[in-house]
Amino acid sequence: MKEKTSITLSKTTLANIDRVVGSKQSRSSFIQSLVDEHFHRQARAQRDARDIELINRHADELNAEVEDVLRYQASED
Repeated sequence: MKEKTSITLSKTTLANIDRVVGSKQSRSSFIQSLVDEHFHRQARAQRDARDIELINRHADELNAEVEDVLRYQASED
């Protein structure tokens, strides 16, 4: 469900929006897509940061496992 709101943008910003969207879509849908994309990127960045934190927290253990596997593979040759 959508709600109507009012925002104030500069004439330059509106002219840029109009130039980009032309008659393909409305200003509202264009702005909505930009805002949605912003929040999507922000959520992805937060997920990535959590993943990196988990990887870093367990890096020593993961690296030890990899070294063990590589030693095992090398000993089979």
